[in-house]
Amino acid sequence: MKAILASAILIAAGAAQADPAQANPAKGGPRFEDRSSALPRHVYSGGWEHFVGGGVAVFDCDGDARPDIFAAGGETPARLLRNRGGYAFDAAPLPELTGVTGAYPLDADADGHPDLVVLRAGPNRLLRGLGDCRFEDATTAMGLPPDDAWSTSFTAWWEDDARPVMAIGNYVDRADPEGPFEACDANAILRPVPGGWSEERLDPGFCALSMLAARDARGRPALRISNDRHYYVRGGYEQMWDIGEGRFLTEAEGWPTVSLWGMGIASRDLTGDGRDEVMLTSMGDQLLQIAQADGSYAAAPYAIGSYAQRPHLGDDGRPSTGWHAEFGDIDNDGRADLFIAKGNVDQMPTNTMRDPNNLLMQQPDGTFAEASIEAGVATTERSRGAALADFDGDGRLDLVVVNRRAPMELWRNVTDGTGHWLAIELRQPGGNRDAIGARVTVETETGSQVIQKTVGGGHAGGQLLPLHVGLGDATAAEITVEWPDGTVTGPHPAKAGGTVVIDRAALPG
Repeated sequence: MKAILASAILIAAGAAQADPAQANPAKGGPRFEDRSSALPRHVYSGGWEHFVGGGVAVFDCDGDARPDIFAAGGETPARLLRNRGGYAFDAAPLPELTGVTGAYPLDADADGHPDLVVLRAGPNRLLRGLGDCRFEDATTAMGLPPDDAWSTSFTAWWEDDARPVMAIGNYVDRADPEGPFEACDANAILRPVPGGWSEERLDPGFCALSMLAARDARGRPALRISNDRHYYVRGGYEQMWDIGEGRFLTEAEGWPTVSLWGMGIASRDLTGDGRDEVMLTSMGDQLLQIAQADGSYAAAPYAIGSYAQRPHLGDDGRPSTGWHAEFGDIDNDGRADLFIAKGNVDQMPTNTMRDPNNLLMQQPDGTFAEASIEAGVATTERSRGAALADFDGDGRLDLVVVNRRAPMELWRNVTDGTGHWLAIELRQPGGNRDAIGARVTVETETGSQVIQKTVGGGHAGGQLLPLHVGLGDATAAEITVEWPDGTVTGPHPAKAGGTVVIDRAALPG
């Protein structure tokens, strides 16, 4: 109990540090307008193997500084939607891929063009980016190990100046005659070797639906795995694997034993102490874990307002089902807000059928308040993957949502009276061109924010874009970068209202 109370105090103190009362809140709260008609019709469809998945990858595939969209389709072919500006999107050519559960963008070959790791119920694919939103299937040519699993989660990190280490989370072993319950498949660690990657089994597997490689509360690189209790039934739990030591952490080391219907991971420092808090989505409670000074985690107090365990429309008392979760500053006030995509697995009678998405706006005291109804995004389809990204370049985070058995949704952020903002693009020489694993500190006269650059998390999809930071009233900031190898540069001065590129190769020394 003391740990929980201490967590609440830390949240309030951190929020005050990041954004004191002088920052102007958005006038009248967040607002979005429906731009779904701008997208070619696309639906995530399929049977049992596509109850989960439905991820979306957002990245710039043609170098025009406008985010493009790759959407999983399940039994429907996946789609690549090119952003032409002005909320005009068209379908770009793509090798036909069905069975796709999700995808994650990263520059695996360090050629300056984003590639795509495509997860499938069946053999995964590695699409090499060729520029101009063109891709080729390079699964064999780039040496991705063959597989035939039901892959549902992904993350990546770099351990040296080579190709990335990649982790792939697999769901139920479809070949197990005793399944599907208590038949979770093993996960995999793919390590770079000449000509490709070698595969190591990561056991035990508890039906992973989300993975994230990032610094944990100890400040060490770790692989967090969120697992679906529905199929491991008993004996499983959430996992944390120490990347440096290559082993799972235990309760004695501050890693709590938590069993839930884990579906998505979101990570962001909310308290201002440089340690990321972690949101875990689930059927029922959405669990926010607060990083503690001793390197452990504690469950956030219920009063923080983030549990979102039942639909907030008030028309159904059954539990909600959370999928993709993502932190982002919707009103640019300097406080990270939280979007959670919700939706019934399919026809599960124990859970609500019309499950509205959540838009939880962080308040000055560090609590969260539901705003999806007033914002206009409380839709009730079976949502799965999602992304917050600035699709029109106006400095406000927009929203795209992939739905199961219903068309995709696209929402433009038209919130009035938002604060100032800044986008930060990192570049460095070598294999890890986008500086995955870097930690960025943004300082203004109103306080500091710390953001990690990662690939992974969410539910079946992620982003490769500049980091977006709300600044509140501040019109300038100083940026310090701790690069993946531990080198620190800065402070780098930046003005609000645009993208600053920090190219390590161009820095003095």
